[in-house]
Amino acid sequence: MPLTTTRIHADTATVTVASQTEAVTDWSLRYFGPWWNATADTQDPSSLADGCGLVLADVDSTRVDDIATLLTNYDHDETTYANARTLVSRHDGITYAVQPGERIGYQADGHRLVILGDQAEPVAVAAARLARELIRGQLLADGWTVLHASAATMNGHAVLTLGDKGAGKTTTAFLLARAGWGLLANDRVFVRPEPDGRVRVLPWPSAAAVGLGLLDATGLYDPVRERVLAGGQLHPTQHPTVTDALQDGRREPIWREDGKELKPQFFPDQLSTWLGLTLSTSATVAGLLFPAVIPEATPALVEDNRALTDADVFNQKTEDRYPDIFGLTATTCTGAEALTEHLTQLPRRSLVLSHDIEANTALLAKVAEELTAGH
Repeated sequence: MPLTTTRIHADTATVTVASQTEAVTDWSLRYFGPWWNATADTQDPSSLADGCGLVLADVDSTRVDDIATLLTNYDHDETTYANARTLVSRHDGITYAVQPGERIGYQADGHRLVILGDQAEPVAVAAARLARELIRGQLLADGWTVLHASAATMNGHAVLTLGDKGAGKTTTAFLLARAGWGLLANDRVFVRPEPDGRVRVLPWPSAAAVGLGLLDATGLYDPVRERVLAGGQLHPTQHPTVTDALQDGRREPIWREDGKELKPQFFPDQLSTWLGLTLSTSATVAGLLFPAVIPEATPALVEDNRALTDADVFNQKTEDRYPDIFGLTATTCTGAEALTEHLTQLPRRSLVLSHDIEANTALLAKVAEELTAGH
């Protein structure tokens, strides 16, 4: 069968996803298209230039069994990758891995990855995830750093929002996007200082988690529920409890025992088609926001000397969801120190947000406009 391919570009990084199953390459085309330059490509993957990445992904149960058998014959480690139990072994310069519960097998040799599974959708999800990791590795080598931040843009200028989990990063970017700003990132963002002193940002494409309460407060819960009831599918990483809540019309936030909120998970393109947001593909940082959510407070600016910390930077020590088991992002964040120096010279504001969406939006729009006014 002929190969179908999707070519992905992000700044100077390039990766091709190839498969005999068109649904696999279509998934990457959809997933990366809104934020990165993803296009259907007829190029023969074997002709890729050195330094680019290649993901070959297909449905093949027999080869999954072969990799699983190979792992039982080799010494192997066990870890968690993408929230799944994963067995990993390295032999003769090649990394083999299998996720028994998901029935996904992997083989990695440098920047060439093979992904195999029983069904097209899990293979497509895994292929997009590893294509993103290949892009990340190339961008890190080119001086970019991944920050735990959201980003909203206006006229080519971005406001980065930083803070611990639950601080309001997604809420800030989401409300600004609802107010006419562009949404560049809701959780992670690529950032790099330039020789001229500017700090550039690029998106980190991912499923976007937006809480049921936030959807309800912004008037988007009912339109989303209508699409779900009509057969629309949100991202498969969404917990079934959230799907059930949408189908039943329940609007209250859902919490796990460990205190983590379970949220609807939107494909990147659904942020536009379902939620009406405008997606932004690049910008220059104009300033930083450090929010804190206090439900009964009055939204306001506060005095706070919060600055960038090591916890704001994703590296091999802080990466919790996607440890680099395939050796794709071994480059250290050599630019992190220079990045911190550049960002600390930008204007920053700390503020308190509440559960009053209108008051939050008014304050955020005013502060964000002030931060970008001088650019």
